[in-house]
Amino acid sequence: MTLIDAELARDLAPTGVLRASINLGNPVLAQGTPDEPSGVTVELAREVAARLALPVRFVCFDAARKSYAAMAEGRADLCFLAVDPDREKEVAFSTPYVHIEGMYAAPVNSSFTSADDVDRDGVRIGVKKGSAYDLYLSRNLRHATVVRGDEGVDVFHAQGLDVAAGIRQPLTAYVSQRPELRLLEPAFMTIRQAMGTTKERRPQTTQFLSDLVTELLASGFVAEALRHSGQDPTLAAPAAV
Repeated sequence: MTLIDAELARDLAPTGVLRASINLGNPVLAQGTPDEPSGVTVELAREVAARLALPVRFVCFDAARKSYAAMAEGRADLCFLAVDPDREKEVAFSTPYVHIEGMYAAPVNSSFTSADDVDRDGVRIGVKKGSAYDLYLSRNLRHATVVRGDEGVDVFHAQGLDVAAGIRQPLTAYVSQRPELRLLEPAFMTIRQAMGTTKERRPQTTQFLSDLVTELLASGFVAEALRHSGQDPTLAAPAAV
């Protein structure tokens, strides 16, 4: 290990172990169990640790807000979150490694013809509390109301809401089992997933994370990790030119 690598390792993982916060609540990015997590975020964390000759430990959660809290409270060194202006106040993000989409689902007999119809007075949207789409919709909706729960589809059903919001892949699977629901196209947002650490880290450390993501996108590592975990490899973010 070079002197620069050793400095990066100390800055990113001061305990000598890279503690990676994994959100098992996003099935595109992570699968498995807290004892045996898998998926693209797990593979990325392992690669970061390998480049810095560090052991890695996974701290797993069922929601992005819990994953973020672990890092903010000093229980993790690295997290995998959607880039969002509210989070950027506290998180130093890498280049995005995956792009996913935020979608709406609504009853088949609703009057909505597209996602653009949802932002109306009186419309209530079920979201997963603290998710990227919760933050985005809370900031951008002008007329509709966000209703938060542990899962967007659960609060949608429990409270008889008008629309459920979620990530395209799991929401598509959910709707496919419920003929009373349909997806509203197009996606209402693109969610850019990136590695993140605290802003107290040195600029060289966050640059290392960005450079590594750029390299792993260009080499096909990210696409292969998605494929290996049963996800669509085209979700890999465009490689920098």
